[in-house]
Amino acid sequence: MTPPETPDSTPANPRRRIVEAAVELLEKGGPDAVSTRAVAAAAGMQPPAIYRLFGDKDGLLEAVAEHGYAQFLESKRAQLDPDPKDPVEDLRRAWDTVVEFGISRPELFALMNRAGGRAAAGAHRAGLEILHGRVRRLAAGGWLRVDERLAAQIIQATGQGTVITWHATPPEQRDPALLTSMRETMIAAVTRAEPAVPAAESGPAAAARALRAGLPDGSGALSAAEQHLLREWLTRLAGDTDTPPA
Repeated sequence: MTPPETPDSTPANPRRRIVEAAVELLEKGGPDAVSTRAVAAAAGMQPPAIYRLFGDKDGLLEAVAEHGYAQFLESKRAQLDPDPKDPVEDLRRAWDTVVEFGISRPELFALMNRAGGRAAAGAHRAGLEILHGRVRRLAAGGWLRVDERLAAQIIQATGQGTVITWHATPPEQRDPALLTSMRETMIAAVTRAEPAVPAAESGPAAAARALRAGLPDGSGALSAAEQHLLREWLTRLAGDTDTPPA
């Protein structure tokens, strides 16, 4: 039987205590271990508290996913350099951070990737903004080999795919060389060896991508219509079929 709450056992933030108890159960036993009764017992509270704070189990799992995103974003922001000396190496470190998180916390990572809800979606967008910022810096420096949108998709796909493959492989068959190989495959796919137009590429495609990535936003230097038109011209010069994120 769950012990009754007392002034000493009731935390100042019961919502956080419940979420942290749910995270611990999730990482030890998977989603099936996160029952309202088990979470309440682990948090030293009564099951009605969960329904009062989260509505139902789905609401609790959404809060757990949001908590996971918060921890993940904290680790990404801790290493965020707004002006890295080597943007390609910065991308390597960022990719490693994502993959390490997914490998070390598989159940939480899986829940984060399938979670819905406004809060989790907002946290997911915040993570994408950090990724797109890195991609824009690569483009502005002439490092990017492909369109910004495609680069972001390749970075995401290789990171998530590597984590999924790692956990689908029997532990005795896992080879850390997979992580390095996939990271370097991603780097080769989205960046150049040197920030310059390669001899095999005729025309100003790389320069157009770099200029497009460095366009000022909201500075008043150009009107909205001028910004749109210039981006359209640069996209044509870059040979991209889709307009990149603004």
